[in-house]
Amino acid sequence: MVKRNLTIFDKKIQKIKEKISVIGDMRPGSLTKQFPKSGKKGYYQISYTYKMKSKTEYVKPEWVNKIKQEILEYKRFKKFMQQWIDLAIEKSKLQKNGDIK
Repeated sequence: MVKRNLTIFDKKIQKIKEKISVIGDMRPGSLTKQFPKSGKKGYYQISYTYKMKSKTEYVKPEWVNKIKQEILEYKRFKKFMQQWIDLAIEKSKLQKNGDIK
């Protein structure tokens, strides 16, 4: 019974690995449009934290769609990684409790 459950975990983890393998360019952050008080045309900026440092960068209009896609890909990656970690923890618990190696 325990070995069968371990196989299920392995299959689910393998599916997640396959999904991760096709993720494209990615980057963390959030993209916002800023509007200066002067009434001038707005501009985009991306804000993110990397290596425990906050960063903000201006984004040219022609790059907005690309950056949006990269942020979405990063969110997908994070979701899959969390699922993988959850499964790995459960699998480890099952192995420990079932004394399966």
